[in-house]
Amino acid sequence: MTRLAVTRALRSIPRATILSRPPQLPRTPSFRNRAPPSLANYNTRNLSVTAHRLNDDEDERKWSTPLAKQLAEAITATGPVPLASFMRMCLTGDIGGYYTGAIEKAEHDRDQFGVKGDFVTSPEISQVFGELCGLWYVTEWLAQGRPTKGVELIEVGPGRGTLMDDMLRTIQNFPEMAKSIDAVYMVEASPQLRIAQKNLLCGEGAALSESKVGYHSHCKHGDIPIVWTETIKSIPFDPEKTPFIMAHEFFDALPIHAFQLVQVPPTEPAPPSSIATITTSGPKQSKQPKTSGTTTGPILEWRELLVSPTPPFSTHTTLRTPASQNPHLTPPPDFQLTVSPSPTRHSLHLPDLSPRYRAIKSSSSFSQKPPTSLPDGTTQAGALIEICPDAFLFASDFATRIGGSPSHPKPSPRGAALILDYGPGDGSVPVNSLRGIRKHYLVSPFAEPGLTDLSADVDFTAIAEAATNASEGVEVHGPVEQAWWLEGLGGRERVEQLAKRSRGGNEPEKDKFVRDLRRSWDRLVDRGPNGMGRIYKALAIVPENDGRRRPVGFGGDVVM
Repeated sequence: MTRLAVTRALRSIPRATILSRPPQLPRTPSFRNRAPPSLANYNTRNLSVTAHRLNDDEDERKWSTPLAKQLAEAITATGPVPLASFMRMCLTGDIGGYYTGAIEKAEHDRDQFGVKGDFVTSPEISQVFGELCGLWYVTEWLAQGRPTKGVELIEVGPGRGTLMDDMLRTIQNFPEMAKSIDAVYMVEASPQLRIAQKNLLCGEGAALSESKVGYHSHCKHGDIPIVWTETIKSIPFDPEKTPFIMAHEFFDALPIHAFQLVQVPPTEPAPPSSIATITTSGPKQSKQPKTSGTTTGPILEWRELLVSPTPPFSTHTTLRTPASQNPHLTPPPDFQLTVSPSPTRHSLHLPDLSPRYRAIKSSSSFSQKPPTSLPDGTTQAGALIEICPDAFLFASDFATRIGGSPSHPKPSPRGAALILDYGPGDGSVPVNSLRGIRKHYLVSPFAEPGLTDLSADVDFTAIAEAATNASEGVEVHGPVEQAWWLEGLGGRERVEQLAKRSRGGNEPEKDKFVRDLRRSWDRLVDRGPNGMGRIYKALAIVPENDGRRRPVGFGGDVVM
């Protein structure tokens, strides 16, 4: 039933929608899917209790980018910063942020995506990917009673808008659903990308107006209203709406906190100390909790990995930059990870949020090999974890919009969220997964801040936990491998359909089109060790129904 219904639906897409896209390198297999570098490759060091200050030699230091200089000045004033703060500044900072702040006048036209950029995403590889995503929402619309109004399409991190363009073009072949769409919301922080999305979805000459919610225009596909917002919180909660939410390669770019388990020696309790942390609203101070009594034996504590400048005149050799990070492509890293000498407010609370993190701590043992001693008297237990609080917030938001919550009640759950990204699908916690990408190559994540794309593996289990904890009106399916999901939606049949429909031009041109089409599809469903079909996963958040209905692509059938 699934393959037949899906294939019939795909056949209804007219010949005019056949797009010719040249084969391009995907975002991950050639670099992001490699085994993540060990922590030693980041030149981890232990910090002194006193925040590091720049000496006279460092005052004259030439930083690789204006953002690197700004970060160094902030660290000089407040001390080493959490990895999450570093990532947020690098990706969305006003001065030279990777997505939001062009560094030079010539950089205003830079494009992070495509062959000339730093990476290529699945929608850029093949139009079939976006068509199947659009079709998946059609199957959810059918399964949820074909609402005649109130449908919202929401995409977070929409890139150049290619995915939404393919989805809307596909949905137009299902007129009843197309008419039910009240608005399309694009959550995008970058002004440059907002313009690129508007030009693609609405046309370069389309008018753009501004309101308290965001920027407004109308889509070329069915004249549907499109609204751009900087945050998802700007989109109103409406219990009568049916939100269909897309998050493709979005969660991997959210800032992470990294923690290492250390063994603390017996010691007298120290007085509470003040810890400075960089936040989006500026430096904040937090105090460590007081302890009573004297510890009689060593205990295990999570210590946060912080970002601090590398020593002046460092080289790739002195920093031990691994060959896998292509040191010949960038200057020596401006920054490095360091182990905090004392607990931070994040290390005291984040690792206690989930039983999964607590289990790692309780199961850690020093019996297998002697622990590594650190200068402050602690020893490394070896356990490392990465936690992404922003992922919890977005997953909770998605679930609340779909299933409601005590603070946002909803008469009946409706809508769906589809998350496509890469990370472990076996429930394990990501570790050592931070990557830097420049011009389609893996580089140090601490080299040339603002010019280097940063990403980390997605913790799908944490997303599922956050969603189900936020709303009793949702259930989660997956993660499943991307290849399995795409093929379950009839993707291979769609590829062959497009191949048969190829018309025009001479035979060599048609043969090349068909070869490129099949090569692109094979890349999307490659199940090799580093293949996109295996590394990428799909996860769905849908209305709770006691497991009676599984979504299409997750073992379920099309409900007509």
